[in-house]
Amino acid sequence: MKIGYACLTVAVADTDMKSCIAKNATNENLKSIISNNLQSLLNMLIYNVKNDIKLLRISSDLIPFGSSSINKLEWQHIFKNEFEQIGEYIRNNELRVSMHPGQYTVLNSVNEQVVQRAVDDLKYHCDILDLMQMDSSHKIILHIGGAYNNKLDAIDRFIKNYTALDTRIKKRLIIENDDKIYNIREVLDISKKTSIPVVYDNLHNYANPYDKNILDKEWITECSSTWKKEDGNQKIHYSQQDNNKKTGSHSPTIHINEFLSFYNHIKECDTDIMLEVKDKNISAIKCINLLSKKKNIKYLEQEWSRYNYSVLEKSHKDYLDIRQMLKDKSAYPVKEFYCKIEDVLDLDESIPSAVNALQHVWGYFKNKAEEKEKKKIQKLMEDYTKGLIPLNKVKSFLYTLTLKYNDSYLIQSYFFHI
Repeated sequence: MKIGYACLTVAVADTDMKSCIAKNATNENLKSIISNNLQSLLNMLIYNVKNDIKLLRISSDLIPFGSSSINKLEWQHIFKNEFEQIGEYIRNNELRVSMHPGQYTVLNSVNEQVVQRAVDDLKYHCDILDLMQMDSSHKIILHIGGAYNNKLDAIDRFIKNYTALDTRIKKRLIIENDDKIYNIREVLDISKKTSIPVVYDNLHNYANPYDKNILDKEWITECSSTWKKEDGNQKIHYSQQDNNKKTGSHSPTIHINEFLSFYNHIKECDTDIMLEVKDKNISAIKCINLLSKKKNIKYLEQEWSRYNYSVLEKSHKDYLDIRQMLKDKSAYPVKEFYCKIEDVLDLDESIPSAVNALQHVWGYFKNKAEEKEKKKIQKLMEDYTKGLIPLNKVKSFLYTLTLKYNDSYLIQSYFFHI
């Protein structure tokens, strides 16, 4: 079982994806952006290997305007070596990657121009995986599309347009139930007619169920029959509902107890799990550590070095409690550790606690900061204490100092990101 996340990282240096608007899409600019994005992707993969994250969805924005005539750069040829290097790294480390075209890639549209753009976009995604020399277990995920006031016709149109696709695209394509139109039963029925593997999405099924009495495990088991050996291990999408937003909205983080309940229910299925969550790699590491057979305290200590100031910002007492929890080097209190952190991060903002954390972080710079920086942080602290400015304004300035002075410990801290 591999666990991973989608597209972007949180609190990982040198992994930012760059983009541009159409009027700035000159060959020179595109070449610079693509070079940056490919290096960022490789950096992301290196980070993933260090943290035992074996599954990654590659951003569709890797190549700006990759499927559009706006991009006239011969990027497939120019960056051939870089793609091959990335592919070799993926294979050597037994990673699995995928891609997921966006909402405008609609294969069953009634508009032929929209369909053609969708085909072009699928070719672009396929080009990326082919350039990396990935086998057919590295997939492209697609939703069925719209209903257009006649779902049966829309399904027939999807099947017709899928059948006309290049074989190299068809061998990579997998389909997923969505949260509004096509439920998991309808997607499975399409699979029976096309032999396309099906990705089960638990939150989409919650928002758009076929039958609320059918459990996740039953759907996952049925979906497994759509996966052939050359497709690789079955893959599912897992996310949790954000209780403060509309049904189907992803939660900010994966909560441990809820994830563990889901995992215990479906663990016999042995499926790869793509987490769809706002804090990306942060939740992936959390879930991997929870299920790890290594059970070494060093993994929790590494996590604590990233979480510590976020906890201190909310509660000094809980900060000390967690430090005490990690003192027994023979133990591995992974569930207690993450549950405690989740509880603390849910606490309301406390100005005294936040100031304490801000002062600790400022301590990394106070002996090397310029005089104007010392005056600015003092003013920001005073204004925050008086309630004149939000906490994030102070943290934003401290993050600027973190990058300026290249403090590696703080760069990987979650303090500025959660």
